[in-house]
Amino acid sequence: MASKTATFIVLALYIAIMVGIGIYTSRRTKSSDDFILGGRNVGSWLTAFSYGTTYFSAVVFIGYAGQFGWMYGLSASWVGIGNAVIGSLIPFFLLGRRARLMSNHLNARTMPEFFEKRFDSSSLKTVSALIVFIFLIPYTASVYNGLSKLFGMIFDLGENGHIYIIALMALLSAAYVMLGGYKATALNDFFQGIIMLIGIGTVVALTVSGKNGLAEAADALNNISDSKTESGTLGSLFGPDPINLFGVVILTSLGTWGLPQMVQKFYAIKNEDAIKKGAVISTIFALVVAGGCYFTGGFVRLYNNDTTGAAFDANGAPIYDQMIPELLKQAMPNILIGLIIVLVLSASLSTLSSLVLTSSSTLTNDLIKPRIKNFSDKKQMLTMRILIAVFLIISVVIACNKNAQISTLMSYSWGALSGAFLGPFLFGLFMKKASKAACWASFFTGVGISIAHMVLFSLGISAFDGLKADVIALNCPLNLLSPINAGAFAMIVSILIVPVVSLFTSSPDKKVVDNAFSSLTVKE
Repeated sequence: MASKTATFIVLALYIAIMVGIGIYTSRRTKSSDDFILGGRNVGSWLTAFSYGTTYFSAVVFIGYAGQFGWMYGLSASWVGIGNAVIGSLIPFFLLGRRARLMSNHLNARTMPEFFEKRFDSSSLKTVSALIVFIFLIPYTASVYNGLSKLFGMIFDLGENGHIYIIALMALLSAAYVMLGGYKATALNDFFQGIIMLIGIGTVVALTVSGKNGLAEAADALNNISDSKTESGTLGSLFGPDPINLFGVVILTSLGTWGLPQMVQKFYAIKNEDAIKKGAVISTIFALVVAGGCYFTGGFVRLYNNDTTGAAFDANGAPIYDQMIPELLKQAMPNILIGLIIVLVLSASLSTLSSLVLTSSSTLTNDLIKPRIKNFSDKKQMLTMRILIAVFLIISVVIACNKNAQISTLMSYSWGALSGAFLGPFLFGLFMKKASKAACWASFFTGVGISIAHMVLFSLGISAFDGLKADVIALNCPLNLLSPINAGAFAMIVSILIVPVVSLFTSSPDKKVVDNAFSSLTVKE
């Protein structure tokens, strides 16, 4: 009882600080540019922490760490390393400066607006804005889903308790984003990032010590085998299935290069020096947080070895989203449960705030503003606040579906978004001959692959059962039915299709291209 009281006190303090930051920053948010990008004057530490906390949420800590820790053992840690190097370090150095200079020069506040002005096409802006709004929803729902799993385990809220938790988190994230916009998000992200670093370090230490140290825990993992996993692989360097593990690394790492909520951080950063510092800070942050999450996930089989437990269904099949909550239940002393709650809350609310801000600003700036005359700055800010509420309500409805698996929701979201945008954004920054037709090709293939996979395989339509069985019968080492691999495939196609199509189609008007690339000659 005392531990629950302490948990409620910690939660109350945390919520008060979040809302307080929202109120504080609301007084400094005077325009729509402040609301969307913080006035393009955000420093290295705030940018790096905002990037990292947007990147990692309950999806990673509860969903992905549980699922891939069960499937790949300690080798799941490679996902965290990939997130740090491919998902954080490289995009800061490769994309950061160009994205900042070109978006500022073109006065592009969102990714769809960048596509419009870089490729001279208002249609690209309209369609990409719709893609952003639609496919950020399942990702947001997956974050709520992860939160509800943890809260349900700790507070024993009953069959429908997850609905109340999801609704409460939606209200909290809406409150401070509506108040302060990007500035509130960035400042809260910094505070939440510190909590995440402390929390993950504590979880890793207690998880390992709970199984008598790393060496003994690795030996215990190597002694586990089942129909899909050979003995001696779960504690090994590359695990039982390195090929499909590589697909996870690609989806969760390369995906950040084309996600609007991630690259928009580069639009807002102060200067080139802040980009360099931010690269180092964000990489270290990702190594600790993502590496710690997946490393912890590698031990879930040691903490979930009873198939009659809460992490298994009636047939003894693993319920991946319950793996980490059950591990925490056993590994963490009751007195520290409040820290874990705040850890997952911090990871999730920081991501949610960026998602809802990206979605509402994109819809307002790129779909509504061009179609309404005399759409003043105050009306824009009001519209964005209303759309934040609309976006959250839709996400909450989806998240309340108990059968929605966290990793699947995120995979389709990232696969569609980055599969559509990665190539156009990357080559838009580097390749003068990148064409409008190539952008359309990437949009259609990225979204098309995700939707086709969703319909053909994930919805279980009986007409495709034979096809499904044929694919399984091929015994291909790469699991073609995995939403994760489908998303990774869409991203790779996007990178390949843009330069190929650009070779055979005309680039935008030379004046438009020269104007965009003239921004890169600026010395800071």
